[in-house]
Amino acid sequence: MSVHEGPSRLNRLRDSRDFRRLGACVFGMLVLALVTGPEGIQGNPTYGVIQSWLRPRVVGFLIAAVVLWALMTFWGRLSGRIRAEVVEVADVGRRLFESRLPRFGTYLLLIVLAVLLPQILSGTWQEITVDQIGTYVLLALGLNVVVGFAGLLDLGYIAFYLIGAYSTAYWSGALPVQPPFDLNPFFIIPFAVLAAMLTGVILGTPTLRLRGDYLAIVTLGFGEIIQIVATNLQGVTGGAEGVIGIRHFSVNLFGVRYAWPVGATANLPYYYLLLGFVVVALVIFHLLEHSRVGRAWTAIREDEVAAAACGINPLKYKIMAFAIGASTSGFAGVLFASKIGFIDPTEFSVQMSILVLILVVFGGQGSLAGALVGAAFIQWGQNFLRVLNVGWYNEQDLYVYLGGLLVVMMIFRPQGVLPSRRRSREIGLAEHGIGTADAMSAGETAP
Repeated sequence: MSVHEGPSRLNRLRDSRDFRRLGACVFGMLVLALVTGPEGIQGNPTYGVIQSWLRPRVVGFLIAAVVLWALMTFWGRLSGRIRAEVVEVADVGRRLFESRLPRFGTYLLLIVLAVLLPQILSGTWQEITVDQIGTYVLLALGLNVVVGFAGLLDLGYIAFYLIGAYSTAYWSGALPVQPPFDLNPFFIIPFAVLAAMLTGVILGTPTLRLRGDYLAIVTLGFGEIIQIVATNLQGVTGGAEGVIGIRHFSVNLFGVRYAWPVGATANLPYYYLLLGFVVVALVIFHLLEHSRVGRAWTAIREDEVAAAACGINPLKYKIMAFAIGASTSGFAGVLFASKIGFIDPTEFSVQMSILVLILVVFGGQGSLAGALVGAAFIQWGQNFLRVLNVGWYNEQDLYVYLGGLLVVMMIFRPQGVLPSRRRSREIGLAEHGIGTADAMSAGETAP
């Protein structure tokens, strides 16, 4: 054995892609263990590091690093074959769904499963399904119109959710400012939707000439301003103390009387109410996607300059997308406020906007099925960890984990879990240097 054989082996190991990948995974998981570990103590600066790295909890992160490394290695070596198989299966499914009977049969089966699902769930999970999954499904569908269909980056989306909730409180007579007459939440829906839509138009008309980061900053500021106004306008919104006494849904028509219950018994009735609204929203957005307006959104998303050259008015269609997304968020606010009966302005933070955006990006921008899957998977996953009280999971660190999940998604599947065919094609062309993935970038020209 020569003297240089040992160093040469170390050099080969250091230059190995698998070894570097393993080191990156271990380093990333150690950073995650440190970030999600206990806080430091004054006078003992190493307390947080010791409690994060020199305790048994770090073993779980190291195991996760090895598992992640194995998955990355497996994917790197078999990704071509896996993608070919996935494309083949997708082509078979696409050809099958070209026939109307299998397609509508699948839709009917999914609706039946959705109807039967809450019957096998406990009361806790019924509540999670309504408050944390169903409501966020509706929010994700609305934001998908803005981000997925039109390619606009909106970080203040949850402000329209707040407007819908406070519109419900106003027309229920729960705010310090009294309405001319009280309304049932079913009749409040058009007023709340109109208020959110008008707000979207008022905000979008001067700002949607911006693109990319500029638009994101403006919408982010709008979301913060709306929350601050709701918190500080004590005489109008009730201020930071919140609002109570919001009316619940009820029916008193043609001799039919039914009031949606409150408390633990309210989950199942509100689930079916929310399910009906989600199905209607899916049908409307599906028709909208394949309409002339949807094709205009696609053209603007792919290349706004080219779309304008073809006779499409970008500002007009972007305002339409913004208004439709805002109205959906306001509609979700009505359902939320009516079920809970109480709203607090601190609940409508910018983190909620970011969370809904994550649901859309994870599921697949421009895909209705992706918005459903993204909202269901992420919301179910975080509540599953919270309910089971998993030792290494801290709810305060949710966005750390979601950020790591998005990083992994951007590396391995930037188009999302269930992307639309158009979106997949755009990203594939952008990866080969043909065009851009969307029109959210301001490019080299002025914003």
